[in-house]
Amino acid sequence: MSARPREIILLTGVNGQVGHELARSLQGLGEVIQADRALLDLADVERARQVVRDIKPTLIVNPAAYTAVDKAEEERALAMRLNAEAPAMLAEEAARLGAALLHYSTDYVFNGEKTGAYREDDTTDPRNVYGASKLAGERAIAASGCAHLILRTSWVYGTRGKNFLLTMLRLGEQRDRLSVVADQFGAPTWSRTIAELTAYIVAQSRGDSREAQARQQWWQQRSGVYHLCASGATSWHGFAEAIFDDAALPRKPVVDAIPAASYPTPAARPANSRMCLDKLEQVFGLVPPDWRDALKLCVAH
Repeated sequence: MSARPREIILLTGVNGQVGHELARSLQGLGEVIQADRALLDLADVERARQVVRDIKPTLIVNPAAYTAVDKAEEERALAMRLNAEAPAMLAEEAARLGAALLHYSTDYVFNGEKTGAYREDDTTDPRNVYGASKLAGERAIAASGCAHLILRTSWVYGTRGKNFLLTMLRLGEQRDRLSVVADQFGAPTWSRTIAELTAYIVAQSRGDSREAQARQQWWQQRSGVYHLCASGATSWHGFAEAIFDDAALPRKPVVDAIPAASYPTPAARPANSRMCLDKLEQVFGLVPPDWRDALKLCVAH
């Protein structure tokens, strides 16, 4: 019996919300090389290229990104470097190595004007620099010809970093009353949900005894964009209310519903970020948990 081909997984952004969870979820699926900024600084694209060539991964998992949505309006060049130029380089190197690239994108590639849930082939039209930079990364990966999956997610939160959950918990301890936007809708998605669904996909790619060439073909046949976020949807206001319902705070603050127009931000946000998950189920047999169920588990942690 031939030996199972060695899987070398290069994981970027291990100190981020999703990267931290992936470092745990991908264990056992290959040799996971956890790349923080000291090892792989994607802001220095050419130096990072050499690191990838030295490691020679068979799979690159790239959650690293510029995610400061409002700040990106002022730091367009840096956002483009990290969200477009760096993924383009990773895709080029994946193609050169015969590796696969698994990359994460965002609901912000859409303008939010559609009434129903967005499908993968719906027209993209980002409303801000962050969304434009992520869309440029998607297009560069597709143009490279490498075997790839682009997983669009939304409203990511977790127990570390900067996110809506932690902000609400902090403000809820400090204030008796909060105002939260109630006319923007999407699916709050726990970073662990993203990591665990990703691990299921990677496990499928390995099969029982799939040879390296067959594994590469598996990725190539499934290459494209997929929506991967929690099931269901709510508003930011509904998300905040759910957080305070689940959190063990000494007192629950009053959460007032306000329109987005009353809370102006440097970067415009889409009003509708709902995403259809049918393709994820059809291709990989995966049905994400409801956002409310995942939130309860996260808060319990």
